[in-house]
Amino acid sequence: MSKWTTNNIPDQSGRVVIITGSNSGIGFEAAKALAEKNAEVILAVRNQAKGDTALTQILAEFPQAKLSVRILDIANLASVKNFADQFNTDYKQLDLLINNAGIMVPPYGKTIDGFESQLGTNHMGHFALTAQLYSLLKSTPDSRIVNVSSNAHKMGRLNLDDLAWETRNYIAWRAYGDSKIANLYFTYELSRKIKSAKQSVMVTAAHPGLTASNLAKGAMIRFFNAIFAQSGPMGALPTLMAAIEPSAKTGDYFGPSGMSEWRGYPKRVFSNKLSHDDDIAAKLWTISEELTGVKFQI
Repeated sequence: MSKWTTNNIPDQSGRVVIITGSNSGIGFEAAKALAEKNAEVILAVRNQAKGDTALTQILAEFPQAKLSVRILDIANLASVKNFADQFNTDYKQLDLLINNAGIMVPPYGKTIDGFESQLGTNHMGHFALTAQLYSLLKSTPDSRIVNVSSNAHKMGRLNLDDLAWETRNYIAWRAYGDSKIANLYFTYELSRKIKSAKQSVMVTAAHPGLTASNLAKGAMIRFFNAIFAQSGPMGALPTLMAAIEPSAKTGDYFGPSGMSEWRGYPKRVFSNKLSHDDDIAAKLWTISEELTGVKFQI
């Protein structure tokens, strides 16, 4: 377990996987790894051309891979509903949902539904997507949900009365941290509800450490990435471990094993104390259902 790699992933034949934001970065690397192991992988992406390019790249390396591209703009609740409705119609099982898509420290903006852009993309969209696919997950034996968070969750301190940053001066990094701690509140609250209902769906979370990706657009971030960041394939390993490792338990969190969890092979890690505040998690759940208009049927 000290050097968990894709060699630890058993054959995935017969399993159906959705990965959001899988045309690049760790989502692409996770898709490639699972396609190599014979899973049927749906690349859920915003841009058809970029999705097609990712599919072509994976097929060039693994011609036997079962892949398809479906359009999903996770920052648009109408797109989320359309994707979920079509998938629920076309498929009778969903073994693995990896909520990976995200944005990082953009200038202040709002999604089409009025959410602060990072919270709307990184949390609200995935909350709504998971809720609308949950019945299928629930009916699929040994299904699993993975929410991709970040070490930046340690900067998060949600203001539940001003989630859209309308009464505060916007701080992009703080808002990013808010969206990443929201991923963990969602994971832990869903885990509690699953346990209470005695259901077999598992939900885990992961973070990639400091990994080179196209999320990093600022000059300073690119500088640090060039010196310190690990590769995309290494950065995808915590997500894959969270998705596949048989010893994982619902509510587990995975990240790199190196110093400060920046780099290294994956292991089970622990998020900060604030992320385990049950009261905040429950309130965010209620607010998320109200604002997205989507409720979980657990």
